[in-house]
Amino acid sequence: MARYADDLSLAHMLADTADSLSMARFRALDLHVESKPDLTPVSDADTAVEKALRATLARARPRDGVLGEEYGASAAAAGPGNRQWVIDPIDGTKNFIRGVPIWATLIALMEGDQPVVGLVSAPALGRRWWAAAGHGAYAGRHTATATPIKVSGVHRLADASFCYSSLHGWEETGRLDGMLDIIRHSWRSRAYGDFYGYMLVAEGAVDAMVEPELSLWDLAALIPIVTEAGGTFTDLSGRPGPGNGSAVASNGRLHEDLLDRLG
Repeated sequence: MARYADDLSLAHMLADTADSLSMARFRALDLHVESKPDLTPVSDADTAVEKALRATLARARPRDGVLGEEYGASAAAAGPGNRQWVIDPIDGTKNFIRGVPIWATLIALMEGDQPVVGLVSAPALGRRWWAAAGHGAYAGRHTATATPIKVSGVHRLADASFCYSSLHGWEETGRLDGMLDIIRHSWRSRAYGDFYGYMLVAEGAVDAMVEPELSLWDLAALIPIVTEAGGTFTDLSGRPGPGNGSAVASNGRLHEDLLDRLG
């Protein structure tokens, strides 16, 4: 992992900072929550985490740009380059504000339009997942307890555990019939939602996870983890990467069947 070792170490340091700030506000009685212009919630924990991570990146990586959910894109202080850190300070804010422990900080490094480092830290679950391009995917509380992870070997939808976020988005995009077809033909279906379904795919606990509408900060950290674990990650058209704002993640063996049914 020599090429990205320093970047991955920095991602872990950023995650440690994020975990400390977010856990201090999780289930806090004075948690402050507002609605953004798109009517999605944002808490004081979201903004505090992103501000802290941006401050660290400005010092540690002045040649890299930053994109975050709460404060948008910032150019590199040392001038434009092809590297950008992508941050979702709390993925699963609705869970966070309701006291549900399934939420995480997502940290990615992109070179051009390709995510090359991804880290997902879910401190309320006591779990962290990470990967770097060409060097495998790992999970554990920290690097000292890391174990390699890999996707499942399930070949048929009839034997597959299928994961999704909700049905509303699929109805809005006109693909509800395809979703229901997959649910009817899969062995098991559950709506784990947000980052968690993708990490379960990477670990081989479930076999596929799909979402119809996502932003770059929702996707970038997930892609290296799923693909380095041996999985496939595309948009609904079958194009690899985060470019089209949708996600089909699988163990690879089920991928074409899923795309056909959702098409």
